[in-house]
Amino acid sequence: MQVFLNDEKTREMLTEVLIDLIRTRKELFAEIFRDALEEVGFANAIAEGRKNEFVSEETIFTILDGDVA
Repeated sequence: MQVFLNDEKTREMLTEVLIDLIRTRKELFAEIFRDALEEVGFANAIAEGRKNEFVSEETIFTILDGDVA
C-alpha cells in the first residue's frame, strides 16, 4: 500500500501533530518558547550594543551574576 501526501494534506497532518504535542507537552513547549524569546533578547542586545560603546566582560558577568545594586 502506498500513501501519497500533497502539500495541503501534509500541512494539515503536521498542524494536528503540533497541536497535540503542545497540548500534551505544555511544559516542554513553554521552555522552548522561553528559550526562543531569550535568544531574541540576546540578539537585540548584541545589535544595540554594536551601536553604543562596548561594555567590559567583567561588567557583563557582574550583571549576569545578579551582583548589581
